[in-house]
Amino acid sequence: MRRITVGLTLLAGLAAWPWFGAQAESAVGPRGRDDSRGTNILIVGIDSRADISPAEKRRLHVGGEGCDCTDVMMLVHLSEDHGRASIVSLPRDSYVEYAQPDGTTTPAKHAKINGAFKIGRGPLAVRTVEKATGLHIDHYLETGFTGFEQAVNDLGGATVCTDKPLEDENSGLDITAGTHHLDGNGALRYARARHLNPPGDLGRVRRQQRMLADMLARLTAQGALADPVSAARTAHQLLTSVRADERTGLTDLVRIGWALGRLPADRTEFATVPITHFDHRVPGVGSTLLWHEARADALWDALRSDRPITGDTRILPVPETRAETNPAGITVRVDDATVAKALERNKFVVTDTSASAPAVRPAGPPAITYPAGREADAATLAAALPGARLQAVARQDALFDVAVGSEPVVVKTVTYDRNVAEGAPVTADHLRCTGSTLRHESRHR
Repeated sequence: MRRITVGLTLLAGLAAWPWFGAQAESAVGPRGRDDSRGTNILIVGIDSRADISPAEKRRLHVGGEGCDCTDVMMLVHLSEDHGRASIVSLPRDSYVEYAQPDGTTTPAKHAKINGAFKIGRGPLAVRTVEKATGLHIDHYLETGFTGFEQAVNDLGGATVCTDKPLEDENSGLDITAGTHHLDGNGALRYARARHLNPPGDLGRVRRQQRMLADMLARLTAQGALADPVSAARTAHQLLTSVRADERTGLTDLVRIGWALGRLPADRTEFATVPITHFDHRVPGVGSTLLWHEARADALWDALRSDRPITGDTRILPVPETRAETNPAGITVRVDDATVAKALERNKFVVTDTSASAPAVRPAGPPAITYPAGREADAATLAAALPGARLQAVARQDALFDVAVGSEPVVVKTVTYDRNVAEGAPVTADHLRCTGSTLRHESRHR
């Protein structure tokens, strides 16, 4: 199932990260097939249950049929000076043109990027990513369900954090709010979960990236990548559960891991390919994701030129007023007809209650009353009504109320971009769990 992706990616990510770098005095550089600078590694997690027993499926909570495809894809770029790592997730449902399998001259096929592996295994998956991105892949790593679990256990578990309970029946995830230290089984459940808020692959990929950032930080803090000897020990552990291509030897992985272990969190970047259409229907293929052509091209150009992806407004334009959540999911009652219409133009779901508005408006700016626990949505509504007063209340419904006061009201146009909310380029220090979060020591639930 596609949720496996996450676990695999994590495993892959973990396994890959420690080795991706290259040391200055003996760099693992590009193989010269294009003008790219730096080193590119493709990490994939395979959705296959072919070698998993029924008992293992139940234990790992991975029932159902596997697609024999890549459920997770992460492209890791290590800069030429080894001073920065950029990790870009490629959603499994991305609609792309495949590279042609070896020895064939048939017309190129368009389908979901995850299906290339089923046709031509790792080599075709690599060439398809190269075709879609214009980047040359220097190294390739892949893993599966049990490999992910083993890798996480070998590395001492994984730390995850959440400000609300997370429960996904399909993946078996069930954790409370706070910070948790999970074993490999629990980490797999966390990584595979798709039926959470926000739903789908982008939210799952971001959670995966967050887990990876914390794992790398812990490996670095424990000295697992501090020197070639430590990096070699860690590499040996991971290579029991992660497969590398023929171009990637243990020496490469050790050198890469040593370099990565010296990167501070603000020099490690995470992003997801910008999407322009989240439900592009294709006959015979189903619902797919279309990359945002201009933004994705800017992303690949930045990596090819060995530039940072965070702060690049070509990849992620900065709107005048940004909405952190989708206004279309916020139901608002407004006691002023003009303000109601303006908010409706901003895509809020609005009910005009001006007929029951008070004859004398209360002194001051607009007041927003919202259900406790909906702080993010309240911030989105407040962005459209600058200066508004916010008040959380305990209520059973999900309604937001706007009471206009005596002061003039300016309604700003807010811009919601799902790419910003779920996949914007950020550095690892913005993803990692913080010590202020309540800690729960748990294996898995």
